[in-house]
Amino acid sequence: MKKVFSGVQPTGNIHIGNYLGALKQFVELQEENDCVYCIVDLHSITLPQDPKILRKNILDVAALYIAIGLNPKKSTIFVQSMVSGHSELAWILLCSSYTGELSRMTQFKQKSRGNESAPTGLFAYPALMAADILLYDSNVVPVGNDQKQHIEITRDIAIRVNNKYGKTFVVPEGRFLKEGARIMSLDDPTVKMSKSAENIHSRISLLDDSGKIKKSIMKSTTDSEGEIRFDMENKPGISNLLNIYSSFSGLPVADIEKKYEGSGYGVFKKDLVEVTVESIIPIQLRYNEIRESEELIRILKEGAERATVISEKTMNRVKENFGLGI
Repeated sequence: MKKVFSGVQPTGNIHIGNYLGALKQFVELQEENDCVYCIVDLHSITLPQDPKILRKNILDVAALYIAIGLNPKKSTIFVQSMVSGHSELAWILLCSSYTGELSRMTQFKQKSRGNESAPTGLFAYPALMAADILLYDSNVVPVGNDQKQHIEITRDIAIRVNNKYGKTFVVPEGRFLKEGARIMSLDDPTVKMSKSAENIHSRISLLDDSGKIKKSIMKSTTDSEGEIRFDMENKPGISNLLNIYSSFSGLPVADIEKKYEGSGYGVFKKDLVEVTVESIIPIQLRYNEIRESEELIRILKEGAERATVISEKTMNRVKENFGLGI
């Protein structure tokens, strides 16, 4: 069995772009792999957070993990900060990283743009992400296409350490989405769907009610042509909606195009509302069932215990190879 690792930040409600782009993969992968999935709360504090809201968001994401179908009997599910190996290994990897490669990271450039200085944690973020992955001897890391650069620097650091200190880390491979599955913003289909966008109708969150979902889809950007045809370059809006329809329904885009041949955008959007709501309702029902339960806390504590056992084996090997301790 291959070892799989991935995580999601607890920074607000998870939207369908997160779900269709990454979380749906998590569920599929747990059937035939040894999977470790965490809520990466340490990453979220690279920027200021309200402690009460952060803790609420951690539990919200954990509950959504279970609600979408992650099974704690098949996957190790936990909160990153509950396993000390993440922070410990991050420092060691930071000492094997260079300011040049860290300063070239796109995420750092974007979040620090226009500021004279930026939080050090934001700059060192890639070392922590590398630690998350390498701590569990991960073979596969399922992430969105926007995370390719982070996988590349993780591989670079792992190879660098292995060359200098001997076989220390498994060098991971990214598992990236096909371009067609990338979910874009509903109001601007040239950019990906985002939790932080000002317009709430630019996204559909997994916990949105049916009224909000309907309004967001019916207001979504299309074009004046009126033809339901996939063409990401010339018709990004309708192409994005076709991707959403296909991802939720399981129907190929070509079949959806044929189904709505001669129909207007209004009919298509109304049906997309129905497809989306029907797909999300079971997730919301399971979420509401587990969110305030003791079961959720138990799952996270047991997951952290299992993750600690795995991570300690890696840290013992790292310390031995680096000459740390006695």
